[in-house]
Amino acid sequence: MSLTPTYLPVIPRLKRDSMIQVVKKGVRIDGRKLDEYRRISIELNPIPKAEGSATVKLGNTMVMAGVKIELGEPYRDRPKEGVLQVHAEFVPLASPGFEPGPPDENAIETARVIDRCIREPKAVSLDKLVIIPGRRVWIVFNDIYLLDYDGNVVDAGMLASMAALHIARLPRITGIEGDNVVVDKGCRSEPLPLNTSVVTVSIAKIGGYLLVDPVLEEEVVADAKITIGIDRDERIVGIQKTGMSGFTLGELDEVVELAIRKSRELFSVLEKVLKEANTSK
Repeated sequence: MSLTPTYLPVIPRLKRDSMIQVVKKGVRIDGRKLDEYRRISIELNPIPKAEGSATVKLGNTMVMAGVKIELGEPYRDRPKEGVLQVHAEFVPLASPGFEPGPPDENAIETARVIDRCIREPKAVSLDKLVIIPGRRVWIVFNDIYLLDYDGNVVDAGMLASMAALHIARLPRITGIEGDNVVVDKGCRSEPLPLNTSVVTVSIAKIGGYLLVDPVLEEEVVADAKITIGIDRDERIVGIQKTGMSGFTLGELDEVVELAIRKSRELFSVLEKVLKEANTSK
């Protein structure tokens, strides 16, 4: 239900210049340091009927992810693997610039970045989702909805996705007769098999300065933006760069070091929420 935004906020050159002057002092328009994330909150299971779900608020940006698991057939070239599909929607209520319609290139890009960062390190054990090789497997749908838009959708979407995947449970199989698999959807107990967790760290370049977790106004005036996916072993599992400007080799070194360092904070937030959820059971 999203279309290419009909407009984005117009930031006058004077305001951009004033933003850069503030950044030169080591602070941002919202008072944060250059390497500081906005406040992050994670709510688990906002959609009880989903196999797993989570809502993430990153400052004023709000994203919800829901995991749905269904029986299906594997891809012909991957008969011994289950299926993972990631979709994203920028719903109209998230911004005055969004209108009803099919997912636009921004939503598609968000989904592909998150999909790639989950798939590359094999975060989901697709081989363990096979019920009958070549015939029946679990298909995992990870649907991401942008509910309130104030920049940095990817980082919020990745956090919501990982939280939802971690708490997702497979429906119980009650019987197998030939290719017919009988499932009790009312009973979900076995965790979705995961190998690792992944977070993304997005960094905007404005006037030669690097800003972590850019808000919408910062994204609009940014010369470039780069998103780096990091797994729990601090391996880079995906990179996406947008914007007309580039990054020097020195800046890329700084970006990678910054992304790895900030990923530790994101993993800490995610794991704290998951641990509290397990403790309360």
